Amino acid sequence: MAPYASEDSESAARRRKAVRYAVPVAVVGLAAATIGLVPALADSGDPDLPDITARQLIEKIAKSDTEQLSGTVKIQTDLGLPSLGGAAGGGLMGGGERGGGKSSADPQSKLTELATGSHTLRVAADGADRQKLSILDDASEYSVIHNGDDVWAYDSKSDEAYHATQKQGAHSDGSGDHAKKAPKGVPATPKELTDEILKAGGDTTSFTVDGTSQVAGRDAYRLQIKPKQSGSTVGAVTVSVDAKTGTPLKFSLTPAGGGAAVVDAGFTKVDFAKPAASTFDFKPSKGTKVTEADELAKTQRSERGAMPKDLKADKLKAGGLDDVNVIGKGWTSIAELKLPKEASGLAAGKGSAEVPPDAQKFLNSLGDQVKGEFGSGTVYSTRLVNVLVTEDGKAYAGAVTKDALVKAANAG
Repeated sequence: MAPYASEDSESAARRRKAVRYAVPVAVVGLAAATIGLVPALADSGDPDLPDITARQLIEKIAKSDTEQLSGTVKIQTDLGLPSLGGAAGGGLMGGGERGGGKSSADPQSKLTELATGSHTLRVAADGADRQKLSILDDASEYSVIHNGDDVWAYDSKSDEAYHATQKQGAHSDGSGDHAKKAPKGVPATPKELTDEILKAGGDTTSFTVDGTSQVAGRDAYRLQIKPKQSGSTVGAVTVSVDAKTGTPLKFSLTPAGGGAAVVDAGFTKVDFAKPAASTFDFKPSKGTKVTEADELAKTQRSERGAMPKDLKADKLKAGGLDDVNVIGKGWTSIAELKLPKEASGLAAGKGSAEVPPDAQKFLNSLGDQVKGEFGSGTVYSTRLVNVLVTEDGKAYAGAVTKDALVKAANAG
């Protein structure tokens, strides 16, 4: 619970509603508790708004009860990656040719496209039971629609649809009761991105108010979030917060190395009125290929059963590999894990039977050979995340510098 107010039953109910669409209160409370009491006042930029401290601004986000909105979001991601080309089709980014346990409309694979390039999104929300997100292309549109117990996803390019119900769960792995929320993928809206960053609060983070701005025609405060630790590749995160509603309107993450933002996402249009009920209606047309979530999950489980032992589902846990050791804390946390033997060739850039040639070519374009007390290995780099793969089959990954990875490997 955030430490800024006591609540009666009516306000508590409103807060529970706010959790769904505002920054989670517990998370914000933790972040706010780490901020000093010395005011970081907004400067005299345009527009001219009342002074506010960083603590007050985070509390404003927490108190926001925005549950209804619609608008257009522009998101641009520049990790410094070369064109994925065939590597994406090889499964490196979760895409690839359809077949077996895949569907072009499956949100888990489709939303990974937001990890690179520029995209225009349309978003709409009406309480906890109705949301819609659409990715707009020049000649096609991909939408995820949550309406009550149903979650639909539709890819107009392939004319394929994906359907999940509350009992099935909204994820294609068939696990859990996820239909109360839209399927999760890459964070796409300023609010979702802000939620993720505020989770990295604590004594490792500095919060200040960095002036004011206008976003989508609305007055906003700029909350700046910076790592206190050295060795992180994150320079700063700036969140533009609507001065009236406390809703995050824009999110920008700049790297420590300078240059353009790694992630820049913000509303270009926003309306806090209740969206029309028809916004969340969806019925597949005649001829549309519909994939049911439970059927897809059965196929995927069958395919995993035929995989090599080291790559079977029982070696996977919560989307990652077993035996993950986290080194350090906060912004300089490094994940250490043991790779399957099929991936051991990555350390020398040689690849293996499990890594398609086009994917290996892509990885080699990112890699730098390094040596240390641990032996030799390859560092694969982006503008934000670096990964060191050693010759003994270990991987060290984090939003940290190459030197920090080498130091962690030496200590290990």
